[in-house]
Amino acid sequence: MAPARKIIIDTDPGQDDALAILLALASPELDVLGITAVAGNVPLPLTEKNALKICELAGKLETPVFAGASRPLVRDLVTAEHVHGKTGLDGPDLPEPTMALREQHAVDFIVETLMSHDEGQVTLCPLGPLTNIALALVREPKIAHRIKEIVLMGGGFFEGGNITPTAEFNIYVDPHAADVVFRSGAPIVMMPLDVTHKAMTTARRVAAFRDLGTRVGAAVAEMLEFYERFDEEKYGSDGGPLHDPCVIAWLLQPELFKGRQCNVVIETMSELTMGMTVVDWWGVTERRKNAHVMRDIDHEGFFALLTERLGRL
Repeated sequence: MAPARKIIIDTDPGQDDALAILLALASPELDVLGITAVAGNVPLPLTEKNALKICELAGKLETPVFAGASRPLVRDLVTAEHVHGKTGLDGPDLPEPTMALREQHAVDFIVETLMSHDEGQVTLCPLGPLTNIALALVREPKIAHRIKEIVLMGGGFFEGGNITPTAEFNIYVDPHAADVVFRSGAPIVMMPLDVTHKAMTTARRVAAFRDLGTRVGAAVAEMLEFYERFDEEKYGSDGGPLHDPCVIAWLLQPELFKGRQCNVVIETMSELTMGMTVVDWWGVTERRKNAHVMRDIDHEGFFALLTERLGRL
C-alpha cells in the first residue's frame, strides 16, 4: 500500500466543508497534517469552532486545528449566513467542542510544515477563500515550489457565479488572495461550479447518509437538509450542489473527474466582475496554463465514495 498522502485542509466550515473534512478523516489514503480555519462562510470565531466540532464528530480528536486570517487581504469580509445559517453549521445540534485550537497561527503552520517536509510531499486543500494560502506564499515565497499541489474549490466559468453573476463565493470573498495563488507557479487543480453543480444532494442521497444508522450519518443528513434548502429555492432542483467534498474525492479517486489544463486569471480591478475566474478553456491566448480545471464528474461514483467512507466513522 502506498504511503498516505500528506494534506493540509484550509477551510471555512460550512456544511459542505464539513463533509469534505469528514471524507478526509475517514480515508486512510490521506494523512491530515492539520486543519487551518479562515474567515469566509461565517466569521473566523465560528469557522475555527466548527472545524473543532467536525473533528470531534469524526472521533478524530488528535487532529491539529489552527486559526488563521480573520479578514480578506484588501476587501471587507463578505459572509454567507443566508446559505449556511448563523453558525455556519446549522442543521444538527452539535455540542460545543472540548478540543482546543493550537496556539500557532495557521499561516505559520502552513509555512513551517511545507519548509520542514521534502519538496512535493504536502498537498494544500483550500475549501474556502484563499487568504491563508496567499499569506503563506507572501510570507515565504519558497514554499511555492515545495507544494505538491493546491487542490481547491473555487471559481466558475461556464456556470457563471453564485454570489455575483460572474463570481463564485470563495474567489469573490478574497480575489486578491486568489490572484496571488494562481500566479504563484504552484501546481493547481481547480474544482469550479462547472463541476460541483453536477454533484447534487438528492433526497435519495441524503437518505443514504441517514440510513448509515450512525451519529455521523444522522448529522450529515441534518446538515444537508438545512443546507440544500437555499439552492433548491434558487435553482428549483432536487437538492443542492455539494461543492467542497469534490476536492477530497479527487485526491482519492481522480478518475471520477474530467478536465483540462488551462490558463486561469482572477479579475481584481472591475467591481462588475470582481472575483471572476477567467478560464481560457479553448486556448485562445498564449498565457501559461496554470491550472487543471475540472468540468465533469461521475456523480454516482462520487456519492458512492462519500457514503461508503462516511460509513466508516
